[in-house]
Parts: sequence; C-alpha cells; structure tokens
Amino acid sequence: MTDRDTDDFLASYLKELDENNAAVFIGAGMSKAAGYVDWLGLMSPVAKGLGLDVGKETDLVALAQYHLNANNNNRHKLSQLLIDEFSDLKNPTENHSLLARLPVQTYWTTNYDRLIEKALEAGGRRVDSKYTVNQLATTRRGRDAVVYKMHGDIEHPTEAILSKDDYERYSLTHGPFITALSGDLVEKTFLFLGFSFTDPNLDFVLSRIRARFEKHQRQHFCVMKRRTRGKGESKASFEYAETKQKLVTQDLMRFNIKTIFIEDYDDVTRLLADMDRRFRRRTVFISGSAADYGAWGQSATEEFMSKLAAELINKNLRITSGFGLGIGSAVVKGAVQQIYSTSHRSIDEQLVLRPFPIGISDEAVRAQTYKRYRDELVAQAGIAIFVMGNKSVDGEIVSADGVRLEFEAAKARGLHLIPIGSSAWVAEELWKEVTGKIESYFPKDTSKISALMRPLGKMVKNPNDLIAPIIKLIEHLTRG
Repeated sequence: MTDRDTDDFLASYLKELDENNAAVFIGAGMSKAAGYVDWLGLMSPVAKGLGLDVGKETDLVALAQYHLNANNNNRHKLSQLLIDEFSDLKNPTENHSLLARLPVQTYWTTNYDRLIEKALEAGGRRVDSKYTVNQLATTRRGRDAVVYKMHGDIEHPTEAILSKDDYERYSLTHGPFITALSGDLVEKTFLFLGFSFTDPNLDFVLSRIRARFEKHQRQHFCVMKRRTRGKGESKASFEYAETKQKLVTQDLMRFNIKTIFIEDYDDVTRLLADMDRRFRRRTVFISGSAADYGAWGQSATEEFMSKLAAELINKNLRITSGFGLGIGSAVVKGAVQQIYSTSHRSIDEQLVLRPFPIGISDEAVRAQTYKRYRDELVAQAGIAIFVMGNKSVDGEIVSADGVRLEFEAAKARGLHLIPIGSSAWVAEELWKEVTGKIESYFPKDTSKISALMRPLGKMVKNPNDLIAPIIKLIEHLTRG
C-alpha cells in the first residue's frame, strides 16, 4: 500500500462521501474476521460428503449443486448448514463499525449474516434491510442506511442463493436486485471490501454496465491483500499465484475498478480509520456560551462568531453545534447567509444544529440525556472550537460546566481541540491546558501547531482579528 495510491484513493472516495455518492460492497472476507466461515469453510463439509477435497476445488458454487444433484434437489442439509454456521450472534468487527460511522447510505453484500446491520444500529442509524424482491418496493420510514443482501439473509436460509441453479435463475427470481445494483454502480462510487470478484451475479452486472458505458464507467475501488509467499509454499506456486493476481487486477480495470493493495489485513482497519479521521476533519464542532460578553461586548462577539461561521462554510467545511447561549444564533446567521450566497449548497449538508432539550426536571435523567446529546454531536466532527464559556446562575456569572464537558467529550473522541483563549472564561482555561501540554494534544507536527495556536490566546480588542489565525490553523489540520 503505497502512500501515493492510498492518498489518491482517499482523496477520490472522500470527495464522493462529501457529495453523498459513495457506496460499499461487503464480501465474505469481512465476515470471516468476525469469526464466521467463508465459502471455503462453508462448503468443506459438503465437499467431504461428496468425497472431494475442498482445498482442490475452485468452483465452490458447483459443490453446492453437486450436493443437490446427489440428494434429489433436497436443500435441507444446505439450509441447516447455513443455520449452524451463521446463527451465532457474533459481534461486528472494528471494520464494520468504521464503515457504519461513514456517511454511506448504500451498502451491498453477498453475506448472509447481519454484522453490518448490527454495526449501523449500534451507531444509532435506522437500517432498511433488503433481502427479498418484495422488500425492494417498500421503504422503512426515517431510514438513513439501506443494506441490500443480494444472496439472502440467515433468517431465511431456504431462500439463500447457494447453488448453480440459484445463480442461473437469479435474473428471473431476483431481477430487481440486478436492476438496483446496476443503477447504483452507474450513479455511485463503490468500495469493495472482502470481495474476491468470483461471484457470477456481480460479473454479469459489471459486464452489462461495461457494454453500455464502456468509455464512461464510474470509478470504483477494491482493497486487496497483495499475494505473499506462504510458509512452505514453493517458489513456482507463489509465482503462479502472484501472476494470477496481477491478471485479475488488470481485468478489473475493464470495469474501472482500481485495486488498492495492502500488505496485511490490519491495513484495512488503518485505511478505514484514516478515511474516517479525514472525513470528520471537514466538520467543525463549535462549543460556547455567553451570558457575559466581557471586554468584546455582545455586538462584536456576535459579529465575530457570524463571520467565523461564514468563513468555515466558505472553506467548504461543515458546522455542528449545540446552539450555545449567546453564541449559537450568531453561528446560524453567518453560516446560513454564506450557504445561501452559493446556489449549489444546502443547509442540511453543511450545518447541523441541535438545541439542548430543556425542562428535564430529574437531575440524573437530565445529566444522562445531555451526555448522550453531546457525544452524538461531537462524534460527527474532527475539529472542535471552544469560545467563552460562561452562564448566569442566580444572577451571578460563572463558568459554564457544559463547555468543559464538551471539551472532555471531544478529547475522548480524539478531535483536534482549538480553544479561543482570548475569549476568556472556560475557553481561556482550555487554551492554557492545551498549549501547556501541546505535545500530548498534538503529538504530530507539535512545533508548527504550537506556533499556530499561540495567537489564539493573545488579548485582542477586535475579535475579528482572530478569524485569519483560526482558519490558518484549521487548514493546517485538515491537510495533515
């Protein structure tokens, strides 16, 4: 996995994520990492029952057909095999969780398990799972992720796609799935993970698209482990396998699928984690509250926050905020005006505001609700800005503990933390804390970031003078 290949891939796929054009196709390799069998493992007892060695077979679908042929087309044993192997409720892997965190709305899979659905639901997303033709015609209300299971689901093992007969009849029995996948492959950029590209259904769909859009096929990507020589493997056997892999990747280019090679399966996790970090760095969480505007005054503070929000939008960044007292309305004003100044932008894409629920009388329930609320807001971002941080309690101006809690939540999530120290109150305390231990908050490029952070703690009469240094620091962080 070269840096250039990785960076080119990440830049291209992140752009598609930004524009809601990204999709993921998950193969058996992803489920194997969770403890489920792959096709080789699934068909091993079938091959043994036929007197064959599964290790010598390359057409595993044929094994399922051979079994049916030998048993008067009775599927009971195959269905029971699926139940035995996939009914255990295994937990999603870190890779599933990372995929679920990305703003992908379309997931395709040939797997029977429910790992990706569980990962999405654990992340608070509403999943619309499709594993029968009739389900394609219905829509789950409020869905924000669709999982297309083109070979079926473990809850319906008798309908799973397993044998040659199933594959050969697929266009008749599951034609709408082919149509839906064809449309997504034309309109979206796919990332294939854990997939071997031996599935005849996918090959059929890709071939149809290539015939229709030969010179205008959309760019797709697949992640594949580079073939290495196994322990005890002969040189001739390794060279044969290496040559075969090169030919397969060259053939994938016919469908405009570029292969991103990794050296180890752990690289998949690192790749997805890097993608997640880079995407979230395009979202800035703004935390702050003000009952007392200090030396700047209310008018200058609101103008500063409005202009800062506008500049963040102008840099094509996304803003998320809890609508802090005395701060949130200015953020909304600047962001909305900047968004509306450009016709191709929409508020939903670049601004997420969630006013805190008030009026919860039970202290324990209120604390629990606020914590979850903050965690969900922070989880969307990669950079956090902290401004002022005070509130009025019984007529007295005190530090806002909510801003401190949001700082701790952002710190726990690994966000880049940018306190505006010159705005005083909690933000000043946080600026001193961050700059005092800058190497622990920014272990990479410490000296550069320290220099960029320093101006944010200096007293200024006009807070607008801070906008340029803030944007300069954010631009540095988003590039890193």
